[in-house]
Amino acid sequence: MDLKIAVLAGDGIGPEISEQGVAVMTAVCEKFGHQVTYQYAICGADAIDKVGDPFPEDTFKACMEADAVLFSAVGDPKFDNDPTAKVRPEQGLLAMRKKLGLYANVRPVETFECLIHKSPLKDELVRGADFICIRELTGGMYFGEKYQDDEKAYDTNFYSRAEIERILRVGYAYAQRRRKHLTVVDKANVLASSRLWRQVAKEMATEYPDVQTDFMYVDNAAMRMIQDPRFFDVMVTENTFGDILTDEGSCISGSMGLLPSASTGEHTPVFEPIHGSWPQAKGLNIANPLAQILSVAMLFEYFNLEAEGKLIREAVNASLDANVRTPEIQVEGGAKYGTKEVGAWIVDYIKKK
Repeated sequence: MDLKIAVLAGDGIGPEISEQGVAVMTAVCEKFGHQVTYQYAICGADAIDKVGDPFPEDTFKACMEADAVLFSAVGDPKFDNDPTAKVRPEQGLLAMRKKLGLYANVRPVETFECLIHKSPLKDELVRGADFICIRELTGGMYFGEKYQDDEKAYDTNFYSRAEIERILRVGYAYAQRRRKHLTVVDKANVLASSRLWRQVAKEMATEYPDVQTDFMYVDNAAMRMIQDPRFFDVMVTENTFGDILTDEGSCISGSMGLLPSASTGEHTPVFEPIHGSWPQAKGLNIANPLAQILSVAMLFEYFNLEAEGKLIREAVNASLDANVRTPEIQVEGGAKYGTKEVGAWIVDYIKKK
């Protein structure tokens, strides 16, 4: 298979983990006889500094011409600490999602047996947790009408029936392939937008009689994820709720550095780790590359290259079992490995298989 990949490393630790993701992808393609070419493009704070736009037209063109995008992270403290800034790195991420029509964000949450102890939750609660959060990605407050002055501000949480239906169909498709349980998360007791979500979901549930559909307020869902994460199979929710809940979900696995994601929709799909740019760690060779590497596994699986994705997951699990880990998940007294060393170990494992 021929693959053309747009690589958007972005800011902070992005370039470091991106390098490892590309190395793993190259090794897998060589092993399975695929031809892969990379088109590198700028985004985020890096792009603002260079051209004044966090998602410039050349980057958009590279994404549209690619089969998939391997994205890393955007964000920089100099923008976070300036509430008056008119252009921000995160605007580039939102622009990418909107211009590529990436309305479905798929974030798996699962545990690794050898890292159960790293979760802040009790072993008996998190062991065996395995669910997917489907987050609507191009609607809601992130894209609704906005206003701000010195005295007031608002963000409009707008959703249409069509937007809700299409993301629910993604959720049902995943539920049918898994344990046939879909939880729709909303705040229908307070928000009009959530009441439309629930109305549409109840109507659609009759189309999927093989799937158990239930409904949960977002505050209850946040509590249930901590009390009983194994309850969930597929969770589908709106943009803001999904952003918050999936970060909470990272605690279940023990590190945000372990969780990949895929964003799919109308045009080129994007594969990325769920964590941010962690600018404080930039250049220190301590960032965990596993979420980026597992995003590569999701990329292969998107194109039905299951054996390729399986090998990457096997290599990641082998690295964890061998205690080849970056500092935040290393066992006490374990050897020191950095971003580059973990990536190189996984590449070597793949080449030897």
